[in-house]
Amino acid sequence: MNSLDYGVIGNGTSAALISPEGRIDWCCLPAFDSPSVFASLLDTERGGSFGITLADLIRTEQEYIPSTNILRTTLYGKSGTIRLYDFMPRNKSTDDRYHCPPEIIRRIRVLAGAPKVRVDYDPKLGYAEGEMCSEVRGEYIKSFTTSANYESIYLYSSLNLDTVLSGEEFELKSEAFLLLSYNEKLQAPSTRTCRLEFERTKVYWLSWSADSHVFPEYNDVIERSSLTLKMLSYQKTGAIVAALTTSLPEEIGGVRNWDYRYCWLRDASMTINIFTQIGHYRVGRRFLQYILDVIPYKNEKIQIMYGIRGERQLTERELPWLKGYQDSAPVRIGNAAYTQKQNDIFGLVLDTILQHLTSHRNSFHNTEGLWTVVRGMVRNIEHNWREPDAGIWEIRGDKRHFVFSKLMCWVGVDRGIKIARALGRDRYIEEWTPLMNDLRHDIETNGWSEEAQAFTQSYGDNSLDASNLLIEQYGFLPADDPRYISTVNRSYEELCRDGLMYRYINLDDFGSPSSSFTVCSFWMVNALFRTGRKQEARDMFDGLLKRTNHLGLLSEDMTFDTNELLGNFPQGYSHLAMIECAITLSGAHENQDAILE
Repeated sequence: MNSLDYGVIGNGTSAALISPEGRIDWCCLPAFDSPSVFASLLDTERGGSFGITLADLIRTEQEYIPSTNILRTTLYGKSGTIRLYDFMPRNKSTDDRYHCPPEIIRRIRVLAGAPKVRVDYDPKLGYAEGEMCSEVRGEYIKSFTTSANYESIYLYSSLNLDTVLSGEEFELKSEAFLLLSYNEKLQAPSTRTCRLEFERTKVYWLSWSADSHVFPEYNDVIERSSLTLKMLSYQKTGAIVAALTTSLPEEIGGVRNWDYRYCWLRDASMTINIFTQIGHYRVGRRFLQYILDVIPYKNEKIQIMYGIRGERQLTERELPWLKGYQDSAPVRIGNAAYTQKQNDIFGLVLDTILQHLTSHRNSFHNTEGLWTVVRGMVRNIEHNWREPDAGIWEIRGDKRHFVFSKLMCWVGVDRGIKIARALGRDRYIEEWTPLMNDLRHDIETNGWSEEAQAFTQSYGDNSLDASNLLIEQYGFLPADDPRYISTVNRSYEELCRDGLMYRYINLDDFGSPSSSFTVCSFWMVNALFRTGRKQEARDMFDGLLKRTNHLGLLSEDMTFDTNELLGNFPQGYSHLAMIECAITLSGAHENQDAILE
């Protein structure tokens, strides 16, 4: 079993990771970036968890109710069998408002026998920093911190609360529920109301899935990944978090442990492009409004990432009292990368704006505000493209002239010109075209290495970088260009091992990478397909699908030797790339560039 064999539930407010045995090992409430309530994922002894299990457990099965984000875990024991239905409520009212409270509902049904059940309820609020107290108070169990910052949580149940709190074994005779809420409920929930929330949530996810485009192949893969990406979207603002966890390491025992519960403009922009391809345009409209909210002024410095409410300061600090995932310290919250300069973000955001405006111009009410953002971003490119930056991989050492950053600056100006044309702002086409040509000349002159016979990681070196596989996808070179074909072939030879890709193999601030970066493997699949190596692409993709966890979910990294999932989980970047590959291989990408013509 993979150590990241977790199911994920969420509702656009927060999310939780649930083990195959029905134990919640990670959850932050009331929001994605809030302090944890359960964090045994990061410290099995101190972090806290919430389990429902059989005293005589034999085996388990776990799956999603098809086309939903409701997790179904079946526990088989000698005394009987129970089934858990875990979900976070989400539904849409008749007035177009969303109900997605910060709470988890756990329904328990008896399938066979007289199962002997135990509830292991051990919340550790505030990243498990301070002391806790849990006590029965009438209709609920209240758990609260008695030191450090005050936090509290409420557990309601049809079960005897004293039995729940004590962890005593009992015989389950009928359906039961446990409802964990960040807020005290004004009306105590019942089995009936929890069943109603279940049905409403199920209908919501079924309806959402039914609104997605259907693809001729790999549709189940696309559906599961798109449902996962939807859980990363913060309902209140339209921000999209990179992942649901913090500090899951890129390698066991390493220090590449970062907090991914924030909105990277790059990752979010790529995610929105995927949502557009599968038919969910509203998500894109909400993200564009988020962009306007976080970049409100013409002279505003654009960051690579923001908090889910638009926060600009994401101060990074360590939590030394937590051991870390499989003892891989440090555990970090916040992310110092928000101060970095990454010139690639402009092109990715402008590419997203172009796709939305050319497809659904009339569906966004503030097109003039968006046009102001477009002009501001092109102006930023003009002022910054000649400067070195930290690059797509957020190198924390010396800045360099990364080829991918230059490529995305070119993409930004190219998309800016196309947006200007779509909006009838012809004078900007004339103004920006020389800039676009200068960028192309610079990349072709300095980014290509005759010695390496490839576009390289940065100007003046011969190291390969998987991000350059995207040169064709973003329209800089056609797939039959000999330089692109050579870059793909050389990258495959040097960076691919047993069907998995390194992002690069040269030294960085922390040494040389030892794990595969999942999104890069999918980039290679696309590159192989587009350069005519279609069967190799399909074989590589099918091999990657076999490396997902038992529910089809992916993290950021994988080990080469054991296929162990590593890094933050589930990773939006990995899932959007998996969708993109599936669409390509299904033959539905034939007209992928039509929107840009």
